Amino acid sequence: MKNVICMKWGDLYNDEYVNKLYHMVKRNTTGPVRFVCLTDNPKNLDSEIETYECPSISIKSPENQLGWRKITLFSDAGNLFGLKGNWLFLDLDVVIISNIDAFFEYKIDDNFIVMKNWSQPKKMIGNTSIFRFKIGTSIHLLTELEQNSIEILNKYPNSQTYVSENIEKLNFWPDEWCLLFKINCTRNWPLNFILPPKLPKKSKIVAFPGVPNPHQALKGIWPVKAKWKKIYKYIKPAKWITEHWR
Repeated sequence: MKNVICMKWGDLYNDEYVNKLYHMVKRNTTGPVRFVCLTDNPKNLDSEIETYECPSISIKSPENQLGWRKITLFSDAGNLFGLKGNWLFLDLDVVIISNIDAFFEYKIDDNFIVMKNWSQPKKMIGNTSIFRFKIGTSIHLLTELEQNSIEILNKYPNSQTYVSENIEKLNFWPDEWCLLFKINCTRNWPLNFILPPKLPKKSKIVAFPGVPNPHQALKGIWPVKAKWKKIYKYIKPAKWITEHWR
């Protein structure tokens, strides 16, 4: 059994994102899959998606509604709805490109494997858009965060830096498996005005943290406020997203 888990809270992403993620997982795996969504609103989700209440985290607002909430995955098994074993976590804003069976087999004895943060590739920081973890391990990440939240939130700019620097052993997926759209797929100026975003060969999953989201990138939309940023944050429609994000 291949176990996949995601989280949806608030209104940043709608039910379409969860359902598309589920169907991408199903198309790109072999054998049975258990797909769980932790959410505050299971309405309109595919009937085959297993849902549980999205756990809350005891830290101050607004951080308790940001990516820090993902740290609740590092609860002990008794506090995570009885889920056990290894689970592949996927953010809702990823696009699966090809078969992902290898994510369930790679370094199977390690408790934590994460995508490299391509915006800071030399800093040994993971991007927690895509990671595999073993439930019931690394529970100190949650307990220490809740007990020392002010100190930790002041020290670390985001949750993935906190996880990367405090996990017992930091392992990365092979570089070509997990890509960051803004770094690995977009073109540099002036080619970004001529050619569409590329899809590197051998890629398995493309992550879209921040903006643009997949529904924007496929239309060639990169929302920016500062006019000068529109020069290098311009993209043509990434039509390959339509083929995979469904």
